[in-house]
Amino acid sequence: MTDNVIDEQTLLRPHAEQQYADELAALALLDDRPRPPSWRLSPWAVVTYLLGGELSDGTVISPKYVGPRRLMEVAVATLATDRALLLLGVPGTAKTWVSEHLAAAVSGSSTRLVQGTAGTAEEAIRYGWNYARLLAEGPSPAALVPSPIMTAMRDGAIARVEELTRIPADVQDALITVLSEKTLPVPELNMEVQAAKGFNVIATANDRDRGVNDLSSALRRRFNTVVLPLPGSEEDEVAIVARRVEQLGTALELPRVPAAAEEIRRVVTVFRELRSGVSTDGRTKLKSPSGTLSTAEAISVVTNGLALSAHFGDGVLRSSDVAAGILGAVVKDPTADRQVWIEYLEAVVREREDWADFYRACREVTG
Repeated sequence: MTDNVIDEQTLLRPHAEQQYADELAALALLDDRPRPPSWRLSPWAVVTYLLGGELSDGTVISPKYVGPRRLMEVAVATLATDRALLLLGVPGTAKTWVSEHLAAAVSGSSTRLVQGTAGTAEEAIRYGWNYARLLAEGPSPAALVPSPIMTAMRDGAIARVEELTRIPADVQDALITVLSEKTLPVPELNMEVQAAKGFNVIATANDRDRGVNDLSSALRRRFNTVVLPLPGSEEDEVAIVARRVEQLGTALELPRVPAAAEEIRRVVTVFRELRSGVSTDGRTKLKSPSGTLSTAEAISVVTNGLALSAHFGDGVLRSSDVAAGILGAVVKDPTADRQVWIEYLEAVVREREDWADFYRACREVTG
């Protein structure tokens, strides 16, 4: 392998269009439905890519999102109009995951990305300058450094803005002209970049995080909002966690651990009960901790447990491998959350005879 050749087998996290290139190619080959300008697939094929299915030639498309089909249809239909798409939801509802796969399926690339933070500057959305060339030559097209948004406008492709509400409000509003006029003015060069057909923006946001900057009404009007819910049923959440854990284990080249369905279900059950404030049987009211206890955190807990089991255990995922991870996910506030957790252990977990090993493991790490 030379320095200029990327071996996907060595990548820690391939982009969606790399990891699922075979599926995207198979869909493109068989897709005979109308495609919007510059789209690699038809809207129907994009939804099939997201939700999974079997093609006429027998190719199996793996599901990337488990949830209501109508939500994905609305999201994809939005991208075929002149309105941008805002994926809204609490942390861990697969907003970033869906955003990446939508961009990969529609444009063939998910890398035109602005990562929103409290320090994101306006240049990340509009454009910047190569200051060495700017000082030597003055303002010129060669000195201009296009943002991912500008690049997507030129290419007629999808741009992604992650964690839009983490970006300062005055920087957010740089998107207004882009979304309403489909142009990006460059007054220093007395020019503008006009969006080619196929351009659109997918943004993600949540309103549960600290440091959130609410969208202005002018900006919010330019988005069609799709709210992604937490998994509706325990079975759906278990399936999501099991699938993602298997994918992560393969990507991280973790030693193979035998089926861990029982511990995955326990982790999911604990998270769902504490989120909802009631035990599964409805008999015990519970206090909820300050954390979100999202599906993404459940995936992290189980993946970490697999690593512990493979490298420091007997190769079988056990309660002792996931107990510390659950404690870390639940107890964000060392005082209030710890009390919530102890009450849950004593009132619910201790009473379940088949959870005795889980109770002992959790009490051991809780102290």
